[in-house]
Amino acid sequence: MNKILGSITLFYHKLGSYPWFYSISSKLLPISTFLAFMIFLLGIVWGIFYSPSDVTQGEIYRIIYMHVPAASVAQSIYFSLAIAGFVYLVWKMKMAGLFIKAMAPIGASFTILALVSGAIWGQPTWGTWWVWDARLTSTLVLLLFYLAIIGLYSSFDNKKTADQAVSILAMVGAVNLPIIKKSVDWWNTLHQPSSIRIFEESTISSEMLYPLLICILSFYLMVFVFGLMAMRTEIAKREMTKDWFKKMVKKND
Repeated sequence: MNKILGSITLFYHKLGSYPWFYSISSKLLPISTFLAFMIFLLGIVWGIFYSPSDVTQGEIYRIIYMHVPAASVAQSIYFSLAIAGFVYLVWKMKMAGLFIKAMAPIGASFTILALVSGAIWGQPTWGTWWVWDARLTSTLVLLLFYLAIIGLYSSFDNKKTADQAVSILAMVGAVNLPIIKKSVDWWNTLHQPSSIRIFEESTISSEMLYPLLICILSFYLMVFVFGLMAMRTEIAKREMTKDWFKKMVKKND
């Protein structure tokens, strides 16, 4: 047990090190990029060309293979921002503040994708591009929190002050996540309840479910790749004058 705790503590301290993260991420990027692309290609091709048509929605339902994964990762990214905010405020781990700065634009992008794809899906299904549905509205609020974090960070010249401010905002915004998740249960909305269930039998056909799960996995891998890239870029901005960074760049040339 002591060895396990020691290993976890060591990893935590390494994770907070800019040089260690920059070095290990350069090794992870090629394989993770390849996996993300191949798994995404598998899920999209399977979902669009080989899954059956929906009895009531016809072919338009196939946008589910973009909409659901985008909505899922948008919420998960924000949850990770809230955790990073807590870590920064409690332990002052500088990598946590950098993580929030790097991941907020990625989360905002996937939230926009979820909203746009939902609108495209909703127009032929519901007869309108937008309604003030509880799920739609709470997802829009999620986007506003992302944009607020991005805007708040850019308003500070001091990075430590900025990291602290966005950490607080990220934690405050986390209260919206359970509202998004439970909105279809708490209110009468146009959205149907979740079709994918962990502890119960899913209500979606397995022929549609499997490619959807693959697409969701690929989106999480894409977030991992984009996150590594964004964090490396942010580290480069912050540390470009440091000796360790100059040596690493010179070594890779």
